[in-house]
Amino acid sequence: MRPGAPAASGPGESETDSDDLISENIRAVAKVESAAVRRRVGFGRISDRVTHAAGTPWAAAIHAAVFALWVAFNTVSVHRFDAFPFPLLTSIVSLEVIFLTLFILSTQNRMADEADKRAHLALQVNILAEQEMTLVLRMLRDLCDKAAVKVPDSLESALRDVDIKTVAERVEREMPSAVARREPPEDER
Repeated sequence: MRPGAPAASGPGESETDSDDLISENIRAVAKVESAAVRRRVGFGRISDRVTHAAGTPWAAAIHAAVFALWVAFNTVSVHRFDAFPFPLLTSIVSLEVIFLTLFILSTQNRMADEADKRAHLALQVNILAEQEMTLVLRMLRDLCDKAAVKVPDSLESALRDVDIKTVAERVEREMPSAVARREPPEDER
């Protein structure tokens, strides 16, 4: 078994061993995440901070209070600087929306890139696990053959190497979401 791979609890293995593997895996994932955070520079870091701050209840409360005070002051005060319909406030809010949208899009792009990297990592780990399991099944079949133990007929199909390209093409062809993208809606046929 490769280092860091979780093992099932079995005879002679204590729960502490399992806990150690879990802790080791958590540390490994945390290390990968920390490296991703350290790779962010300049605008990426600013975008994350702005997006995080803008998404808090405090930000909503502060905006509501500032808008209410602005409207109240410019409605009842003799020193109005932005009379109804509040064009200055509208311009400020519009600019804020534009920049906040850019920050949010930047953060979403980064998050999508990181999600893609995680998906690729998960795919590689799954492929490796499948290859290891096939090897274990082959070893088990060989042991069963040597001991004259009958194995199920279905084992042979599990022992075949999986062609990733074929599986990906089949998923693309047969998944409802992929089929829906290829087929025009009923009213367009």
